[in-house]
Parts: sequence; structure tokens; C-alpha cells
Amino acid sequence: MIKILAIASLSIFAFSAQAQTTVPSAEAQVRGAVLAAPADKREAATVYGYTAKGELVELRKGTNELICLADDPAQKGFSVSCYHRDLEPFMARGRALRKSGKSSKEIFDMREQEVKSGKLTMPVQPSTLFVYTAQDEAVDQATGEAKDGYLRYVVYIPYATSESTGLPLKPEAPAMPWIMFPGTHGAHIMINPPMKKDTP
Repeated sequence: MIKILAIASLSIFAFSAQAQTTVPSAEAQVRGAVLAAPADKREAATVYGYTAKGELVELRKGTNELICLADDPAQKGFSVSCYHRDLEPFMARGRALRKSGKSSKEIFDMREQEVKSGKLTMPVQPSTLFVYTAQDEAVDQATGEAKDGYLRYVVYIPYATSESTGLPLKPEAPAMPWIMFPGTHGAHIMINPPMKKDTP
């Protein structure tokens, strides 16, 4: 009896895990992914999303400079991003290292070394990343539509410093731009708009 209950429990767990990682349709993933892009860039952006097996694939080939990533259904919460295509080698390398089990620090250190050695190329011009996040309950998985999301902005400027840009090392006012990881390959301007306050 105990064995039967154990098997039943495992079956329920497996079913629940599978249900939690149900992958939305390609159309829904595309619609959700481009929420991170400026409105006039959405229609022509390239979009990568997930197959039922959890593999990242190209869902739509675009014609402009933006690449958008759909939400990873295996992760809690809703997070999509769009970035300039010149950042793709940097982003793709990070995804590969993350998949291999590397920690955030290991990924940073490895990419820093690879950029310095010339193995990995970073854009020579400032390049933008947009990140849109929302709570799971605010997202319609069938359509890819989301509400009450939060959009933040990042501009990569490799090896820039506070001194070379005049930017502070931390924000001193709402939405104030500041520089993160100065003097490294991952130097970037952070812009975090104030979050909407809940209304009573």
C-alpha cells in the first residue's frame, strides 16, 4: 500500500511539474517577447522562444536591429527582453555558460577574460537592452498579453567608467541613470523607472 501511494505521489508530482512548464504557442511567445521592445520596433524584431522540450529556437526572423527573448516557462515569474543584435555574441555566450551550470560570477569572469583575449566580441558603440517583467498571474499564457509589468533599460558601454561618463555609481533619485560594473566588459548604464505604487 505504501509503495502504491509513493508511486501515485511521484506521478502527481511529475504531472504538476509538467503542467508548470507548459510552453505557450509560438504566437503567444512572440507577442509576449516584444513587450520589452519600443512599440515602433516590435513588428520587425527577431524573436527567440522555447520548444516543448525547452530548447531555445528562432520563432520569427526579423528585419530590424532588435532580438527579443520570450519568457522561459521553466522559470518563475514573467521576464522577457530585447537587445541590439550586436550584443548577441555576448548574450549567447552567457546563455551557453548558464546552461552548462556556471554561476553568475563564473560567467562574468569568463566573459571578461574572453573579451580581453579577443575570443568574444562586444559592440564598439553603446547598445541597448530592454527588460520587461510581470507577475505570473498578470500574464495570459494563451495570448502572451501581460498587464502591470515593469520595464527597465540598460545601455552597454564596455569599459566605460564613472569618470569617462560622468555617471554616478548608484542612483541618487528615481530613474537616475547610473553605471554598473565600470571598467569592465560588462559596464552598462542602468535606468530603473519608479515602480507603480498599489492604489488602495
